[in-house]
Amino acid sequence: MSDKLNLSDLAGQVSSNDGKEKKLPPIEKWNPPFSGDLDMRIQRDGKWFYLGSEIKRQALVNLFSGILLREGDDYFLVTPVEKYRIQVEDAPFIAVLVETVEQDGRPCLKFHTNVGDTVVADSEHPIRVALDDATGEPSPYILVRRNLEALISRNVFYQLVDQAEVVSEGSNELVIHSAGCRYSLGRF
Repeated sequence: MSDKLNLSDLAGQVSSNDGKEKKLPPIEKWNPPFSGDLDMRIQRDGKWFYLGSEIKRQALVNLFSGILLREGDDYFLVTPVEKYRIQVEDAPFIAVLVETVEQDGRPCLKFHTNVGDTVVADSEHPIRVALDDATGEPSPYILVRRNLEALISRNVFYQLVDQAEVVSEGSNELVIHSAGCRYSLGRF
């Protein structure tokens, strides 16, 4: 329907910041009408595509990630006047780095995403691990913002597993802690 949309026009409808700190627009206050489906998708590996071509400008990807909205299983890019549905293969973001920091005297896991977000795993930003029904392979996620998750990359997940402790309560479970919260990485 709207495959002829100019990405520059869409980007121009949302204000940009100076690039020092990611400031998100107030999309929860915007209520534009549905404008149609956009031939844009986010692959499981975090790459963004428009009309079949990868969006290579990271600044543009970061900008669009700030106007991403999830309603149920659908994802939308929203501006004050338009709302376009896009396709997301898994999670819209990837957690590409984790570091252990201290906040309020407690160890915390601070995640960095492929789109410039940083988030500490805590009660508002939980970690969850989903298991593939067919293979049993884990897919770990962290809630980033506005019901949008980041898939935790394989190397970051391995770092978490290395830091985890084994808890034996009937069966063995890998557990990590962050900001006073306990997260299961899986049972074995």
